[in-house]
Amino acid sequence: MATVRICVCGDEAVGKSSIITSLVKDVFVTTKIQSVLPQVTLPPTLGTPENVTTIIVDTSALPHERHTLRKELRKSNVILLVYSDHYSYERVALFWMPYFRSLGVNVPVVLCANKADLRSNRTTSQVVADEMLPVMNEFKEIDSCIRTSAKEHHNINEVFFLCQKAVTHPIAPLYDSKEAALKPAAVSALRRVFHLCDKDKDGHWNDQEIYDFQMKSFGKPLAEDDLPNIKTTIQRFLPESAGDQGMDEKGFLLLNKMFAEKGRHETIWIILRKFCYTDSLSLKDTFLHPKFEVPQFSSAELSPSGYQFFVDLFLLFDKDNDGALNDSELAALFAPTPGIPPSWIDSAFPSCTVRNEAGHITLQGWLAQWSMTTFEEPKTTLEYLAYLGFESNDRGGTTTALKVTKARKRRNRPGRVERNVFLCYVLGASGSGKSTLLSAFLQRPFSPTYHPTIKPRSAVNSVEQKGGKQCYLILEELGELEPAILENQAKLDACDLLCYTYDSSEPDSFAYIVELRKKYPQLDGLPAVYTALKADQDKAMQRCDQQPDEYTGALNMAAPLHVSATWSSISELFVHLAECATYPSIAFPKQDEEPSDYTNLYIALVAIACAASAVVIWKRNSSS
Repeated sequence: MATVRICVCGDEAVGKSSIITSLVKDVFVTTKIQSVLPQVTLPPTLGTPENVTTIIVDTSALPHERHTLRKELRKSNVILLVYSDHYSYERVALFWMPYFRSLGVNVPVVLCANKADLRSNRTTSQVVADEMLPVMNEFKEIDSCIRTSAKEHHNINEVFFLCQKAVTHPIAPLYDSKEAALKPAAVSALRRVFHLCDKDKDGHWNDQEIYDFQMKSFGKPLAEDDLPNIKTTIQRFLPESAGDQGMDEKGFLLLNKMFAEKGRHETIWIILRKFCYTDSLSLKDTFLHPKFEVPQFSSAELSPSGYQFFVDLFLLFDKDNDGALNDSELAALFAPTPGIPPSWIDSAFPSCTVRNEAGHITLQGWLAQWSMTTFEEPKTTLEYLAYLGFESNDRGGTTTALKVTKARKRRNRPGRVERNVFLCYVLGASGSGKSTLLSAFLQRPFSPTYHPTIKPRSAVNSVEQKGGKQCYLILEELGELEPAILENQAKLDACDLLCYTYDSSEPDSFAYIVELRKKYPQLDGLPAVYTALKADQDKAMQRCDQQPDEYTGALNMAAPLHVSATWSSISELFVHLAECATYPSIAFPKQDEEPSDYTNLYIALVAIACAASAVVIWKRNSSS
């Protein structure tokens, strides 16, 4: 916030104008001053919190000025409510606070007991206990309270500092004074901070982690005796929360609760804002959703730093070192986030990627899953990189964990597609074996049980191509959404390859492909591979005008590959799919070789012969 606007109000003769004048003149003005002062603007050079400009507006409580008062209250960021004696104190609870509520003014209020010099028979602690705390407990809008004297210039700077702080570092979102506890949203945010700074994920901050947190949050190191004092303070209330292992989460929350209780809530805000929290204790939208555009015909992938981050994260939370993340390890990993991404739940994670025999996601599956997420919805990956604490050494922030691939040229021309993640739609008749193919891709045991696919289903895994290059292949079965997807040009533009499948043992299976290509001629613009599944069963003649080999031959394309999910050699199909996605021209109809045109060659040969004859004639003439 660049400006804090303070509306000073209260009954007549409580010293509102005197407080403002004492601030501006830095001395009490004994001469009579006007009843309502003009607006005062304090530049940010006066050491204000968050370096803000402060505007102070004086007001009158007289009935004929009530319209102006209402207007100024609604424009303010904070209200300084001043009273001076027992009568005006009673008006705070009976008139002023209900009046603010009736206007719908939802800003913090700083309660100021002025003219302390006239009530020297009462201590500040008595005033706070007898007058201020009861009304603060009744009205949660009151952010803080203070006792001042304009005549003695006592707490004048401090009262306006409190007003500034009530706006720049509000206590209301952090602490519930009635319950004497941090509010749930503040606890949740601080727990995330603790989780991210616990680099070894052992549930404690060791001394180095505490030092690192101090430098990140406040930009300066702890003093020599600060760390022992912190631990001693925690041990006084929670003996188990600070010791040789360091400070645990409960100890960290206790420290922040003590900051709030002692009026040092700006310390909490410094921490939270360093970790990109807003005043409403949500993460900044620009932090979760930075600008990242993917041009048409390009795609998003993880960069080397992005892959390294997810590898390190996996290894850090694989506490039992079994090469997989079980449910509790996954829960701990996603603790600083809203949970597993919704798109993962929709794709039945982790069944869509590589798991071990116990059903837990492996490192190979983990990286494949994030590769698919980045390809399909890069904004989700960026959001979770922010939640999970990805840090970049440059200004790019989380976007440095991603990269944009080079836009594709015409796919039927020779050349390599510059990307490492490919999407392949698996098309074919119901019961042709598409789901079994996806299961085989994830190295799942063969199951003869047939389950029709209703919703689109994906499978993602890494594939090692010839020469050792690794890429990620996403196989997607479209289910009942097949017509809608194939009619959507944007969906087809995102697709790298089509895999037409048919059941080689079912006579009517191949006809589905023939009709599909007639119905959607736009599919001819994509590279394609024809695959005969269930090749371990007896081959059947297909009931269509052409048999599959003849059909593909007429298209000048390779004959269907015969594979079976029960054969180990099926892995060669996935390598072939990856190769065709990388070099799409090999999966288009082969062009007929055109007759060679030798005209230019004949002209060149004649020219050479003529030149040679001229040389011979010249030599003969010269010799004669």
